[in-house]
Amino acid sequence: MSLKELQLPPLLHSERRGSHQLINSGISRSKFIKTNVGETPYNTLSGPAEVTNQIIPKPREIKHHGSLTKPRFLEQLESHLKRELEALDTHGVKVQELRLQVFQEVFGYLIEEFKTYKPLLSAIKNEYDITLAHLREQIRDLLPLRAKLVLVSEQCEKKILDQRVQERDETRALKRECQRLQRVNENMRGQQTALQIQVDHLKEELANQYQLYRDERDARKLLITRISTMHSTQDTEHDDNYEEDESEDPVVVKMALQVCREDLTKVQVELNRMQAEYSDVVARRDWDNLNQVHEANLKKLETLQTDFDQLKSEYDTLLEVHRQSAPAVLHSNQSVQQHGSDNKHIVTTPRPNWEQCSDILGGSERCKELFKGQSSQKRLEILLQQMNGQNDFFTGLGTSSEVPIYLQYEGKLKNLKLRKADAVRVIKDIWREKTAENEKNDDARDLQVFLHGYFVEHYKDKAGEWAYSLMESIRNNLEDDLICLFHDILTGKVDESIYHGQTQLLSHLLKVLIQSDTTQCGSLTVLEFSEALKKAFPLKSDQDLEELLAVAQTELRSNGVRIAYQTLYTEDTDGRHKEFLSLVKKQATAERLQYISELRVQLESKGQVDAEHLRTAFKTIDPTLDSESLDWNLSVAFQTKECEVQALNIEVVLQRLSVANVKRAGPK
Repeated sequence: MSLKELQLPPLLHSERRGSHQLINSGISRSKFIKTNVGETPYNTLSGPAEVTNQIIPKPREIKHHGSLTKPRFLEQLESHLKRELEALDTHGVKVQELRLQVFQEVFGYLIEEFKTYKPLLSAIKNEYDITLAHLREQIRDLLPLRAKLVLVSEQCEKKILDQRVQERDETRALKRECQRLQRVNENMRGQQTALQIQVDHLKEELANQYQLYRDERDARKLLITRISTMHSTQDTEHDDNYEEDESEDPVVVKMALQVCREDLTKVQVELNRMQAEYSDVVARRDWDNLNQVHEANLKKLETLQTDFDQLKSEYDTLLEVHRQSAPAVLHSNQSVQQHGSDNKHIVTTPRPNWEQCSDILGGSERCKELFKGQSSQKRLEILLQQMNGQNDFFTGLGTSSEVPIYLQYEGKLKNLKLRKADAVRVIKDIWREKTAENEKNDDARDLQVFLHGYFVEHYKDKAGEWAYSLMESIRNNLEDDLICLFHDILTGKVDESIYHGQTQLLSHLLKVLIQSDTTQCGSLTVLEFSEALKKAFPLKSDQDLEELLAVAQTELRSNGVRIAYQTLYTEDTDGRHKEFLSLVKKQATAERLQYISELRVQLESKGQVDAEHLRTAFKTIDPTLDSESLDWNLSVAFQTKECEVQALNIEVVLQRLSVANVKRAGPK
């Protein structure tokens, strides 16, 4: 129904015109009504009111025949509203929305009628419409939650009921168990009462029996007295003996004998227990004496061990000198034999073995470089210069965080001038203790931290001297494989797993060789040795296995029949492995680098790689790789054991893997 269809009376139109004129002329009405606190009335002239008691204009009242009447437009709106509301179906589903629609239409007519208030009333109407739309949206969103809430509530109630039923069953079972235990308790109490009654009855019987025994003893004493009186005429000696014999009561003697036998049994049992418990116990005096002897023997053993190490070192040096001088002596003997017919003895000056100076000059390579093309006199001068150039003291690098922890010392530190053999011995001892610690603890310490603790534990106040002297000896002998690997691991160039991998590899090979030696004679035939190599290294090619076999035969100078495999594990005087074991480690390094190259080819299309891609690449090139080894490889590549890691550059990942003991697990 439109606004024109309402057919407003002339009086209402004139009233509206008068209202518009009154507002447009700036004259406010005189009558106002107060609004609720917190609402802001709107004045067309001055905007929102800024007063405490907010007011709005009160509609003008029209006097008709001396009484107050409603405006005709208002009556028409009310009648229209009433008709529309009566026309609605009150039993419908959306009756409230229909009622609201009727009121919105009436409010729209009212807005259209009052042009001056139309902007404000339209804004109010729009705000209410927006709010109602928002609330309807929220209601639509909450309706599924309501159904879900009802479902969850039913499930919870079902669970509660099930739990109550279960608890009820458990409660009934516990009650039955409690009743059973109460019955058992009552039975036990009854048995206890019966036993107590029996004990009391036995006590009474024992007391009665004891009383009878006493009465009998008294009666016997009286009888003896009477007999003694009757035979008083007999000899005094006979009477005395008789009275002495009869003075001992047989019952008392029997009871005393029984008590003694019981005591003897208890003592025998205790003696047997003591003998069983303390059969292996040593007296404290003997223990102290043995402990003193043991400590004295330990001190002697330490002294003898030190002397033995020194003698062994001297013996190794003399053995090396003898080995180096043996060819010269043999040559001299041959020369003497050749010129023996002329009866002339050629006296020649023996040539010194300048290789023995390699420890002082910083290794064999530097020794050859300094002595190349020089005469013996010049070489001697160079050697003296180098020896004079070695400082007797080191200057500590301080305790800064930039200095490695094992070198954080200050002041002057004595140069112990360790030889190469001493450095190898110390490094082997360090690795032995480090390996033992790794086996005990899952979280192993860094080699630098462990080296600092090793020096402090073994050398105490001289830890700084040993640290600097060992590092000086390491720098002078980097051509040695063991020393170079220790230096690379210590400086972080190579991961510690490389050393442990080499050790495990050689140990595994020796174990297979020993298992193949069924005769336990320390040697294998060439065929057995070849089969043992295939069993120990199933992934090696035939060419590599043949090379190992050839080197082993060459090293041992085998006659082609048997190979003494234990001799292959002997070391030279400097503690280095010989050609066979060096070739095993060299082939392992080549296989490891080849494995990394295959991984690089698998990842070459990626600039960066994450854990999932690297895991897929490993599985592609090495399908038999187990999960534990794969997780270890990933932890090495990303330097963390967490599952979620950030993607890294492929070169960084491959570099970390190339310096760790990452190896193939199975065939391609």
